[in-house]
Amino acid sequence: MRRDSIFYKLFQQSPTLLFELLTNPPANAGEYKFDSVAVKEPKFEIDGVFLPPENASPGIVYFCEVQFQKDEKLYERVFAESSLYFYRNRDRFSDWQAVIIYPSRSIEQSDTHPHRTLLNGNQVHRVYLDELGEIRSLPLWVAVMVLTTLEEEQAPTEARYLLARSRQEASSLTSRAIIEIITTIMTDRFEQLSLREVESMLDITLKKTRVYQEIKEEVQEEAREQGREEGREEGREEGREQTREATANIIIRQLTKRFGELTQETRSMVAGLPLQMLEDLGEAWLDFTGVADLQAWLRARIN
Repeated sequence: MRRDSIFYKLFQQSPTLLFELLTNPPANAGEYKFDSVAVKEPKFEIDGVFLPPENASPGIVYFCEVQFQKDEKLYERVFAESSLYFYRNRDRFSDWQAVIIYPSRSIEQSDTHPHRTLLNGNQVHRVYLDELGEIRSLPLWVAVMVLTTLEEEQAPTEARYLLARSRQEASSLTSRAIIEIITTIMTDRFEQLSLREVESMLDITLKKTRVYQEIKEEVQEEAREQGREEGREEGREEGREQTREATANIIIRQLTKRFGELTQETRSMVAGLPLQMLEDLGEAWLDFTGVADLQAWLRARIN
């Protein structure tokens, strides 16, 4: 017996029937219309999923969302994604939990009323980093997370403290991982500073870190890619010149972004460098603290 179809027919005939089953029906219950709708499934991509071991009995899957910008439909999306994934993999898991990480309560979705049952239960956990306590009293990895929320005036001091603490408390591999994360946080936070200034601020050598290599490779790859694009339209010899010019333009743009507008003389000196020297400059400028360092580097190689 297809009970669902019978109920659907009942609801079609009397849409208010549903609300007669509820203790607190809406005031405008008589205005509701019953319909069947098709919901086109979007492609969901859940960034943070913690899976239980496969060799154990069905365990709990944890979904994690880190949210640092206001999103007034965050819970709608997270619960839709989580429920759909759980539905698709029901045989693998016994339950699901969600963890939402915010820098502060002010970032949380304003209207949480439709999700009150989940949010007020024990299935969804909201974490506000600025309420976890004093950063130096927190577990090391948690403290690194809190570092992302600190004001610029406080961040350098606490970053140095966490770097020193990682060397004392963590294994060598864990310590290196923490150093990489902290330097990435700080170089992103203080992007107006040169790498040498960031080194001085943190009292470390960035050349040994992954973030230094990533910045260098990003600049070099951008130059190579632009050169390849322009070189495809030119002959081999002209293509090499196009690559050199593209590299020069990118480095001039990076130098201008870092130090402000360059003099025409300085721009001309950079633009006239051979490709190998430009590639050397593409690495050297990461250590410059000002235009004076750039000019000294150019004079030493051109004169």
